[in-house]
Amino acid sequence: MISALAYIIDSAATLYIWIIIINVVLSWLIGFNVINPYNQFVRAIHTFCYRATEPLLAPIRRFMPDLGGIDISPVILLIAVGAARILALNLLQGRLLS
Repeated sequence: MISALAYIIDSAATLYIWIIIINVVLSWLIGFNVINPYNQFVRAIHTFCYRATEPLLAPIRRFMPDLGGIDISPVILLIAVGAARILALNLLQGRLLS
């Protein structure tokens, strides 16, 4: 039972990490006019990724200092998700307190 829950947590964290990466890459490609933001498929993927990541990215952006147009909040979110994944898996396997 614990290994199944650990697998679900690990898979969900990995999926969310990929969603963050896709959101960043899509925003770059749209920003540099490499892909058309008016394409319905691109817009649907970008909207989904934006809505999935923005609730966690917005609070990070509020506390970050202005770096002159460079947004490193996705990097901080990736580190936080990775740390939370490791912490949750260690808690499930009982290795954190021993």
